[in-house]
Amino acid sequence: MKAYTLVADESGARAGILQTRRGEIQTPVFMPVGTQATVKAMSPEELRTIGAQVILGNTYHLHVRPGEKLIARMGGLHKFMGWDRPILTDSGGYQVFSLARLRKISEEGVRFQNHIDGTPTFIGPETSMEIQRDLGSDIVMAFDECPPHPCTHEQASTSLDLTLRWALRCKEWWAKQESRPLVFGITQGSGYADLREGSARALVDIGFDGYAIGGVSVGEPEAEMFHAVESAVPFLPADHARYAMGLGTPPQLIEMIARGVDMFDCVLPTRLARNGTAFTALGTINLKNAPFADDPRPIEEGCTCHACATFSRAYLRHLVKAEEILGLRLLSIHNLHFYINLARQAREHILKGTFQPFRKEFVARYVPSRGETASAG
Repeated sequence: MKAYTLVADESGARAGILQTRRGEIQTPVFMPVGTQATVKAMSPEELRTIGAQVILGNTYHLHVRPGEKLIARMGGLHKFMGWDRPILTDSGGYQVFSLARLRKISEEGVRFQNHIDGTPTFIGPETSMEIQRDLGSDIVMAFDECPPHPCTHEQASTSLDLTLRWALRCKEWWAKQESRPLVFGITQGSGYADLREGSARALVDIGFDGYAIGGVSVGEPEAEMFHAVESAVPFLPADHARYAMGLGTPPQLIEMIARGVDMFDCVLPTRLARNGTAFTALGTINLKNAPFADDPRPIEEGCTCHACATFSRAYLRHLVKAEEILGLRLLSIHNLHFYINLARQAREHILKGTFQPFRKEFVARYVPSRGETASAG
């Protein structure tokens, strides 16, 4: 039985249902990032209240601290962090290549010094799968290599070949287990269309429960990011979920949905909240700015989140300027609610057949700030 059911399609934009062992996920969906067994500044109950269907954890970070064996002894990641809905875990590949020191890549995997205390560590395809099994993930990502930007076609091709060999080993590892979660493959290929197509075709031949587009939002121009997605999506099966990893700004989410992507995650909502910035349908506002000092309005008129239903911009600015923890918590609640609700709105419009006008109006009205475009990855 397929994990993903396509419910509606409007010119390539899709509404669907992804079935996991901890319940279904309605797509398109935005997934809050809970790298270290917590979504920054948010309690599980607050996440449930704003409608989070699924959150992320990260194999690299949780392996380094506190360790997957400890989490397993505590009953698994869900019990450890008090979250009863699905969890997707990244394989750790991106963090190994972006955070770890003194990396040595081989066919076996990657040996490196972790970024916490420099302890020698190894993660390979089988290791990553073992860690994610011990965490109790509901959606597991295959271990991949994320090439740097920019890189040559030859470098991207060599990296992709390794990623595909590792993907096969991940699939074979799970084939030996009595039961398994959903397992997603990750397409790579940098900005090269032929490599993106080849990656997608090869992963489909291996056979996964869903497919991610990795190696995007790593410093490339937005047009190149869209091109990478457009080069992969046509070669991914329509009856499987598609996940764009680490994206992006609100207009980017809408544009990715228009291109047939179903699942998203991004650190922007909580990262910018910690800098006093809030998302609205017209763009971001920085509550540190003086004009908000005596502004009685909520962050966004019509928003139903706790921050907007209860507090004024003036009060939130006061909290931010006074460096009170409540300020960043309330902005985190609002920003995550904004992203989750944006994906929900997109789904509703797809179901009604009105997504394209919604897309056109939203993207035209939204003015991205320099801070959000520079921080999407």
